[in-house]
Amino acid sequence: MSSESFNWHEFLGRWQEEWVPRPDADEDEDGEQTLVRLGRSGADEAAIAAAEERLGRRLPLSYRGFLAVSDGWHVDQTAGIYQLGGTSDIDWFQDPYDMTQLYEQNLGDNPREEDVLLAGMWQRALRLETDSDMSYALLDPGDSDQHGEWALYVYKGWSGELPDRYPSFRAYMEAMYRGFHSDRVERPDFVNATTRAQDAHVEEARLLALRGRYEEAMPLLEEALSFGRPRSAVLLNQLQHLLAPSGSRDYGNLVADPCYLPEILPVEAMTPARGEWRLGGDDHWLGMMTARGAARKTAEAVLSAMRDGTHRYAPPGPWGRAVAEARESARWGAADAAWRVLRDALPLWEAPGPLLIAPVGVLADPVLGPLITPERGREILATPRAGEAGPAPEPVPDLDPPGLAWLTEPAANRRPFDGYRCVWVEGIEPARLPALIGEEGAELSAPVDPQRASWRAPKPHEREGVELWEDRAVVAVGRTGEGWAFAFDGHSHHYLNELFLSPAAAASSSGRAVVVWSDPRRSSPGEHPAAFHLSVAEHGEELYAFTVRGMEIQRSGAIPEALDPARLFRPKDTELDNELRVLEALHIELGLSLPRFALAHGRLRTFTTRSWTRAPRAGEGFAYVTFVRHWS
Repeated sequence: MSSESFNWHEFLGRWQEEWVPRPDADEDEDGEQTLVRLGRSGADEAAIAAAEERLGRRLPLSYRGFLAVSDGWHVDQTAGIYQLGGTSDIDWFQDPYDMTQLYEQNLGDNPREEDVLLAGMWQRALRLETDSDMSYALLDPGDSDQHGEWALYVYKGWSGELPDRYPSFRAYMEAMYRGFHSDRVERPDFVNATTRAQDAHVEEARLLALRGRYEEAMPLLEEALSFGRPRSAVLLNQLQHLLAPSGSRDYGNLVADPCYLPEILPVEAMTPARGEWRLGGDDHWLGMMTARGAARKTAEAVLSAMRDGTHRYAPPGPWGRAVAEARESARWGAADAAWRVLRDALPLWEAPGPLLIAPVGVLADPVLGPLITPERGREILATPRAGEAGPAPEPVPDLDPPGLAWLTEPAANRRPFDGYRCVWVEGIEPARLPALIGEEGAELSAPVDPQRASWRAPKPHEREGVELWEDRAVVAVGRTGEGWAFAFDGHSHHYLNELFLSPAAAASSSGRAVVVWSDPRRSSPGEHPAAFHLSVAEHGEELYAFTVRGMEIQRSGAIPEALDPARLFRPKDTELDNELRVLEALHIELGLSLPRFALAHGRLRTFTTRSWTRAPRAGEGFAYVTFVRHWS
């Protein structure tokens, strides 16, 4: 950072002109807060040169420029540096507390360059402060930039933290000036040219954000926030939250304003609802909300709804109608279709008040929230809304690939070596699936987070009335883009054995049904070759089926040529090549697909199926073995 053209006269003069005490500053005996002279007369070149001769080093340019205008400065930072000395006060720090040894001990075998610089700083630094709260302002000649500026470190001895680093003396003073403003922002009489300019920047940024020009708005808000200006934090947090939707943000007192509460309070509750709030649990979070003005009962109700998945983002007007339509698509797995509905309606979004510049409330919806990826968050912010005009952004690509080939890829919601199995039924609503293939009394669950759900159906010995031979599955339910209802088990850790009973016939009572089961090669317990099953039924009757174990093929019915297992499974090809070939054929021949994003990240409903294995027939036996591992 070059300081050749920096106007220290103007900068320090403005600081002095704007100076008022902090709201908590001490008063004199008459109850008055005395005007403080922040600086001194500047040092002449001879005084600066004499100091440099005494120190044996030429001082960096920005610090020399400062001394020439003010030979010292009253910084007056809360719990930090109070006074910077002048040419006659500064001297080498010389590490009186042996900090060098402490920091060198923690360097390790492969230290970073910045850590090495910090460890050596204590013995070579120039000490600037003359009054402080156990804090030190240290200029380090060993940490310099291309302009010859020395980094300035502020070490707060009472904090136990690493020093704060500033790239130059000028950067430090500019930061202290911003801190001076932040410390006084609560004073109603603290109004000056700087506060008016920063407040104007906040309003400019608000309008830019609504016009989709969020990249221009962010630096304006970041600068205003560094000055502590009202509204800057809550506006900036909305932009940052949509750029990183999985994180959390603080929306201050908006949680208590009836205008914003329906949108903001559920967003604030996202972190504790996920069980990630560790600062004293729910009581601490509820206490924070009530301290900001929210009614405790309201906060408790919102947190409960967020935790059990019943919260619904329901804004008014055309945007709200689009949200409801999108949720209906997303709750059955059509994530891309749902996003397109939201994207098309974004220009219709209306702000409930001037402090909301984006529909952040959608992030808290258990069904729609997962759709907002960082890329889609940027698209939201780049879309003009709330009546403002501007160019529409380029749409981000869809998340779901076509077909089924993605099932061969590693997925976040499937453990290694798990298989998968699925039932597709043509022309019915997904809500009918439990009645067709569910266990007795099966009902659809509330939307389930696939990363947190237990996908294992209770083992037979764990449930009364369930036979040991049964293999029930917990399946996620949805609808494909081609109109098939599906029930998918991505955690199929059971073997595709000779007792397998396809649910295709039961599922096809009112139309065509397809069952696929892919069972990967397993090496324990005992050798188990990869297996793949397909069965197709219609109106309660199986039309055709095949099962491939290794290269052994069992088949029945009139299998279409495009699905002939002898053509699809080739001995010289790998298991992956064969699986890809059959999945592509199922997509082309039958129009089958599955929504990858919804199954891995969405919030689909689930139910438990009937057994996928049949009861042993007369003369057949069944063994059930439990392995128990003992640790010694």
